[in-house]
Formats: sequence, C-alpha cells, structure tokens
Amino acid sequence: QLVESGGGSVQYGGSLRVSCAASGGIFSRYAMGWFRQAPGKEREFVATINWNGGKTFYADSVKGRFTISRDNAKNMVYLQMYSLKPEDTAVYYCAASLYVDYLRDSANYDFWGQGTLVTVSS
Repeated sequence: QLVESGGGSVQYGGSLRVSCAASGGIFSRYAMGWFRQAPGKEREFVATINWNGGKTFYADSVKGRFTISRDNAKNMVYLQMYSLKPEDTAVYYCAASLYVDYLRDSANYDFWGQGTLVTVSS
C-alpha cells in the first residue's frame, strides 16, 4: 500500500515536499516513481529512483527543480519541489515497480497511491 501526503497550495516560485509511505511489502526491492496528472491531461512521468537511491531520473520539465529521495529504513519516498510553476499543478502519485529499467513508463509500475493534489498559483 502506498499513501501520499504533503500536497497543498503554494505560490509561484515556492517550494513543497510530498511524501509517500509504503507498507505491506519489502520496500527496498522496489524502484519508486512519481507521476502527475493535471486536469484534462494524461498522467505523466516526473521522477524515479532505484531501490537503493543510487540512481535517479527526471522528466525534462522538472530537472533541476525537483529532487526525489527515499529512506528505506522508514519505507518512505519523497519528492522535494522547488521553483514551482502553475504548470506543476496536478495530482501527484507515487508508484512502486520491480523493473530496473523503463521506469518512465507508468505501465511498468505494480502499485499506486491515491494521489495528493498540488496547486501552484501565479
């Protein structure tokens, strides 16, 4: 089970951290990803991190502004977001995958959270 938290409203240029708590499995076996879905748009890849945190990958739209991290001792994954823009407004989902590659593809994720809403106002 994956449960996101930390969403909310923030102004343009602000920062926010969303978190994802995992339970019910061996967390460290999974690569973790963050995806988002804006109103009227398809779900898109944001960031991914491998099982031990040694490898991360970001969508071009968030590279340099967002940081994904994980704490396997706490079964947590985080997405720290800086320099937020109105176009970052979306429901943010965390997801878990047993894949070691092709992690930009949402079809390769086995488990999903319910999402947390992030709203950025201009």
